[in-house]
Amino acid sequence: MSGGVARGVVEPGPQAAADGGQRDGRQGGQQVVMFRIGSESFALEAGMVREIIDPIPATRVAGARPHIDRIVNVRGNVVPLADIRERFGMPAASASPDTRFLILEVAVAGDPVVVALVADKVFAVTEVDPAQCEAVPPVGTTWRPEYIRSIVKAGDEFIIVPELEQILD
Repeated sequence: MSGGVARGVVEPGPQAAADGGQRDGRQGGQQVVMFRIGSESFALEAGMVREIIDPIPATRVAGARPHIDRIVNVRGNVVPLADIRERFGMPAASASPDTRFLILEVAVAGDPVVVALVADKVFAVTEVDPAQCEAVPPVGTTWRPEYIRSIVKAGDEFIIVPELEQILD
C-alpha cells in the first residue's frame, strides 16, 4: 500500500464490545482504538491517536534501543517509530497488507511526544467500560507488569491497555 492516511478504521475488533462497538447511551464508557500486535489485542485511549496511516519508509537510527530504532517522516515531522513486540516478548514480524502505523501523542516524562506505533491490524474505535479494567495478575503472565496499565475483558478476549510511557522509556 502507498504511504498515506488509512481510509478509516477498517472493521470491528474481535469481541470489541458487547454492543458491537455501538454507543448505547451508557455513561462512563471510554473510547479506545483496538489493534493487534502478533496474537495479542491492545487498546489505546482514542484521544491519544492523532491518525492511522499506511506504513511509510523508515530509517534506522544507529545505537537506538531495539523497540524504537527507526524514524519516519510524518507530514514533514521526524517521528520515532516504535515496534513494541520486543517489550512483550514477541518475535519480529514482516509487514502485511493490514499493517498500520498509529500516530500517537504520548506523555513522556510529563512532556507530549509524537510517536508512531506499528500495529499488525487496526480494528475499530469502540467503547470500553472502565469497570471491566483489571490489574495484571501477579502470576501466570510473561508480560512485565510495568508495561501494562490494565487488562480489559471484552467478550471472551482479554485486551491489553499498555503503559506507553514505561514501554517507550
